[in-house]
Amino acid sequence: MRRPGRRGWAGIALAVLLLVLFLRMCVRIVPADRAGGNDAARQKRVGEEAGALLIPVEGMPPGALVDTFTQSRADGARAHDAIDIMAARGSAVLAVADGRIERLFSSVEGGLTIYQRSTDGRRIYYYAHLDAYAPGLAEGQAVRRGQRIATVGNSGNADPAAPHLHFAVHDMARGEKWHGGRPVNPYPLLVRPR
Repeated sequence: MRRPGRRGWAGIALAVLLLVLFLRMCVRIVPADRAGGNDAARQKRVGEEAGALLIPVEGMPPGALVDTFTQSRADGARAHDAIDIMAARGSAVLAVADGRIERLFSSVEGGLTIYQRSTDGRRIYYYAHLDAYAPGLAEGQAVRRGQRIATVGNSGNADPAAPHLHFAVHDMARGEKWHGGRPVNPYPLLVRPR
């Protein structure tokens, strides 16, 4: 087998460098906070809770998360209102906080999903594009922070070549159903400010 010469190694190194730069540009498209439409009290609470939730993909470091909350979806028809956490198919999805499984659901857009309500009932945590639920997971079941509840996949309208967890948080009014609420940017709740 012929080994690459000095020129061959330089070409390989250049190709790897260009690939890394391209991926970095693609992944970090819009680092943004949700600017308008939030009242001061809600912003204060989000700031106080910064880093309060567990990152929902096992072993994922905070530095790997990207704030995609305000990115447009459906050709600009709507905001993302969530973050996508890129991970290998089958990676463990963990409960971000103590709570109760409100709804196990499947839809065309989100695929296999979980709606988890916080213990105080004020938040819904939404996990989408799942590959599978954890064995025995059921609606009404209490879950603990860090408990394995599912695995990462690409169900629904997710790109088959890019498995990820679509994770959203919604503030809920008293008595509001699992599919209601107001979107809250999960990024600052998962990552402490630097």
